[in-house]
Amino acid sequence: MTEIRTPRLLLRSWHDDDLASMADINADPQVMRWTEDGSVRDLDHTAEDIERWEEEWDEEGFGLFAVELLASGELIGFTGLSVPEFLPEVMPAVAISWRLGSPFWGQGYASEAAHATLEFALQDRGLDRVISISRVGDNASENVIRKLGMAPERETTHPVHGYPLSVHAIDLTEFQA
Repeated sequence: MTEIRTPRLLLRSWHDDDLASMADINADPQVMRWTEDGSVRDLDHTAEDIERWEEEWDEEGFGLFAVELLASGELIGFTGLSVPEFLPEVMPAVAISWRLGSPFWGQGYASEAAHATLEFALQDRGLDRVISISRVGDNASENVIRKLGMAPERETTHPVHGYPLSVHAIDLTEFQA
């Protein structure tokens, strides 16, 4: 699996000792309020998530990176790529996403990690196009999406939970490395 270094972050594969830190992030209602139905996830569910994320690397050649602070070695969340099968109307597609612990919000880490992931997607993995799917009202994610240079593509509704979603996209010709 690829590792990516940015000025402040290491995007890397998942380690066994990441489970507790990621479970703490997933147990925070503030972090999870924009995700799926807003439910927090316990240690077992987080372990299942990480296992699924690692399998996606094997199957797709991309997936979700663990995001670590270079200065401390602390896991702060994830960023990466996935196939958004839950939303058939955008398929075929690859989506970029991120989730960071709330102590790491507002410091530019999500934008830094997402930009490196987008560059990886378009330049290293040869994808022509990447989308981002956000819940309408998630202003922090919308801000990251805007910084990535992604353009609004469509509004839709989550097929299971019924809330409004915004889909943004960028293609290789629009990307500024």
